[in-house]
Amino acid sequence: MWKGIAANGLSFLILVFIAVAGAITWGQREFTAAGPLAEPVFFEVPRGATLTRVSEDLEAAGAVRSATLFRLGARYAEMDDQLRFGNYEIPAGASMQAVLDIVTAGGPSRFRYTATYILRVDGTGVLRLRERVPGTDEIVTLAEFSYEDGVAPEYAALVEDGTPISYRVSVPEGLTSWQIVEGLRAADFLSGDIAEVPPEGMLAPNTFDVARGQDRQGILDDMREAQEVIIAEVWAARADGLPLASAEEALILASIIEKETSVADERGLVSGVFINRLERGMRLQTDPTVIYGVTEGRGVLGRGLRRSELDAETPWNTYVITGLPPTPIANPGRAALEAAVNPADTDYIFFVADGTGGHAFAETLAEHNANVAIWRQIEAERAAQAE
Repeated sequence: MWKGIAANGLSFLILVFIAVAGAITWGQREFTAAGPLAEPVFFEVPRGATLTRVSEDLEAAGAVRSATLFRLGARYAEMDDQLRFGNYEIPAGASMQAVLDIVTAGGPSRFRYTATYILRVDGTGVLRLRERVPGTDEIVTLAEFSYEDGVAPEYAALVEDGTPISYRVSVPEGLTSWQIVEGLRAADFLSGDIAEVPPEGMLAPNTFDVARGQDRQGILDDMREAQEVIIAEVWAARADGLPLASAEEALILASIIEKETSVADERGLVSGVFINRLERGMRLQTDPTVIYGVTEGRGVLGRGLRRSELDAETPWNTYVITGLPPTPIANPGRAALEAAVNPADTDYIFFVADGTGGHAFAETLAEHNANVAIWRQIEAERAAQAE
């Protein structure tokens, strides 16, 4: 009898062994087999997420057939504690093994949706929502709006659903500190108060990657720290013999250059003109300083300058004062700062718009008056066309 029992027990153990071996073989095959995704998907691993949550989210997204089998495979591979938070693109047909490799490898996040918030001179901003087409590098614009005009429904729907969005803030060169502060205050994806408007010129223009809910004051603090570094580097590399007594004066001149031209090849020439005028004791006579005296950097003038404003005695009006104004008139970028301390070697002391977006430069008043006459003719023709 005992022999029969032993034989039956051995048979049972053999069957169990075969079943377990078969299950393992099946599990390994399933774990490495092509997955259920018919097309790529973007998937987020939240910070601090557990393997259980991630596996269930993957199953809900259709990226894996079984959350349980995915967890077992991760534990068998001893990768269950190696999840890396971020956003990833999972390709079509990815196996569980491939999915596990993706969510544990880390690396740069890859978002399906990107929102770039571009600040404007009126103290507002434009948010441009773009989508990366899954499985490709093609990017399409879904919406573009300002908060003053109302939030685009495409963007509102993504936010309401909690869809991961990569945010950027783009601060162009030449904005005033007030314009930057007001633009950041208008952005719904940022948080926190701004204590005060930073000193003019002390914010480095750039495009920043930010997180939803990021602190506005923290962004300004980072911009100010970056500008301090840039100013120090540029001032240390300045040319000899400049009529600039300090890095602060270089910053003031750079802000004027930034507002006078957006043409990269002209910055050195514009700087050369102003340096020549400073050396000769001539007034700078630059319209952007007059405008700053009227607006003090708050908003946009929105019209041409009046004769009374050109004659008005403000601290910034370089038609009235000699030398540089007391403060910058905008936040210049690195290129304008470099031009301020490394001007072009030129004899020009005049320039005026030439109708193409650039300027016509002159060494003598007669040449300058001829250039002004051409510009006035261009203005008259444009006004006639507008009418």
